[in-house]
Amino acid sequence: MSSEQRGLTFLAAVYLGGLVFGFGLAISGMARPEVVLDFLQFNDFGLIFVMGGAAVVTAVVFAVATRYFDRAPITAREYTRRVKEFDRNVVVGGAIFGVGWGLSGICPGAAYASFGVGNYPILWAIAGMFLGAYAQGLVRTRIGSTNTTETTTH
Repeated sequence: MSSEQRGLTFLAAVYLGGLVFGFGLAISGMARPEVVLDFLQFNDFGLIFVMGGAAVVTAVVFAVATRYFDRAPITAREYTRRVKEFDRNVVVGGAIFGVGWGLSGICPGAAYASFGVGNYPILWAIAGMFLGAYAQGLVRTRIGSTNTTETTTH
């Protein structure tokens, strides 16, 4: 398979995965922010079963795939483990994400699914997520250029 065909196959798999993910969120009712808020207020524990079910399926697929295949079927890349350091950025980012999720009941994946089921006001939340990510990128770039300047002058 050529690299162009592999790229198209990868994109098709990504779109298909997103379609299945969104459909699953919509069917389970998790695309509705009020359901998520009920979970966060300990009134409805359905979300834990949806997330737990997804985690179990993912764990099984990864365990089987890495045991029986030496390369990823679509990209043909070798299976590797990407380790993310548990640093201050993970804690701060997680806390900010959690506050936003708790205030709005909107998680990024569920927001797109919510839009798909006709919740058009969710576009405000999606726009806010994009603006927040863009603002973080600007701050990170400015901090990075400041740190680079400081290290080159000393």
